[in-house]
Amino acid sequence: MRRGTITQVTSRPAAAQHLSDLARLRRVRDRIDREYAQPLDVEALARGVNMSAGHLSREFKRAYGEPPYAYLMTRRIERAMALLRRGDLSVTEICFAVGCSSLGTFSTRFTELVGMPPSVYRRQAAGAIVGIPSCVAKQVTRPIRNREAPVSGPQLA
Repeated sequence: MRRGTITQVTSRPAAAQHLSDLARLRRVRDRIDREYAQPLDVEALARGVNMSAGHLSREFKRAYGEPPYAYLMTRRIERAMALLRRGDLSVTEICFAVGCSSLGTFSTRFTELVGMPPSVYRRQAAGAIVGIPSCVAKQVTRPIRNREAPVSGPQLA
């Protein structure tokens, strides 16, 4: 009987802490979604919710399946894809518009997540989504980190 009481007493604060952590993680994710084009780093995100950077990274990955920086880059690439489909900005302008400071890093991450360089994506996406509502195009073309594009290798016939 006494053992059950101890478990109940100790599990309540743990459950409350877990709920508090989930609320803080949601605030971090919402901030990334809102401020993806701003210079963000894990340390600044963690300070904003009174967590250590390591704890934030571990808990964010456990809750959302990827670390905060990967989530940020996925959001940036997702926005870049929409801008590339629109077609009125250069790849360099899009790189800086989504918060990346290096065109090389942007192109590398874009290629890893989407499976093709930004310039190729722009050419292929121009005709592929004609007539599709933008809300549907966004869902269909959304990059998902856990489903990264396979690395291109030699084709076997």
